Amino acid sequence: MSVQEESPASRMGTPVDGVEVVGALSPSRAGDFMSCPLLYRFRTIDRIREPYSPDAVRGTVVHKVLEDLFDLPAERRTPEQAGRMLEPAWQDLVAQDAELASMFAAEGGPEAAAWLASCRGVLDRYFTLEDPTRLEPAERELYVETLLDSRLLLRGFVDRIDVAPDGAIRVVDYKTGRSPHEMFEAKALFQMKFYALVIWRTRGVVPAMLQLVYLGNGEMLRYVPDERDLLATERKVEAVWMAIRQAEESGDWRPSPGRLCDWCAHRAICPAWGGTPPPLPEREVDVVDDTDDISL
Repeated sequence: MSVQEESPASRMGTPVDGVEVVGALSPSRAGDFMSCPLLYRFRTIDRIREPYSPDAVRGTVVHKVLEDLFDLPAERRTPEQAGRMLEPAWQDLVAQDAELASMFAAEGGPEAAAWLASCRGVLDRYFTLEDPTRLEPAERELYVETLLDSRLLLRGFVDRIDVAPDGAIRVVDYKTGRSPHEMFEAKALFQMKFYALVIWRTRGVVPAMLQLVYLGNGEMLRYVPDERDLLATERKVEAVWMAIRQAEESGDWRPSPGRLCDWCAHRAICPAWGGTPPPLPEREVDVVDDTDDISL
């Protein structure tokens, strides 16, 4: 997304009348800062456009198919139908941004065909984990936001919300990658607890279940939150925001070298790898979170 483009969150967010919002934060941007403050800076302050990756775009296309699948009558929600929806979903995405097709040497060539086949494999795996003919989601690709007492605006997009007859809420998120090692489950659940916090603050109900569906290896991660969990998440989010503001005031956006550097698009300008970041742009006092994720 270029600097001039309006983010989805900006289009869908509601004005907060009479309140001076100190800033906005999504789980993805909070996760960026916790992983590497410099990555947060590159994505949110500098707004450096990153090249599209086949893995990230696969996630976007698969998410679109799974979203649209539930527009169909239950009996038509089959693996075959999902496969037929894949090519149109990809073409719709390319129509919005022709640069996506440049991921492949030649559109329609072997690389594109192999990539589409991998998308089909991910979709097929979904049907081994859930039976969509027995599900009627209450919400899909739902934009959620809430304003904390600290005047920090939390916002993001939830893949799916299921509501049981008794009112119990299940928050579902699809991941096209593999499930994390047990050591990294807490990091994976942070996003879900973030969403649960927003839902609790807006609806007054703690979600009964948080469910991560990992389509990369066909596993599910489920977690039952409680109010104590969500209060702790709120404190963590506010602590992250305070750290972001301190970094903004000091100009000290330090890199955090680690395994994730292997997939980072900014290594060439990262001082941890001998690079030089661009000068910090002039901007207003408030840091605006754009909630713009193609990788879901």
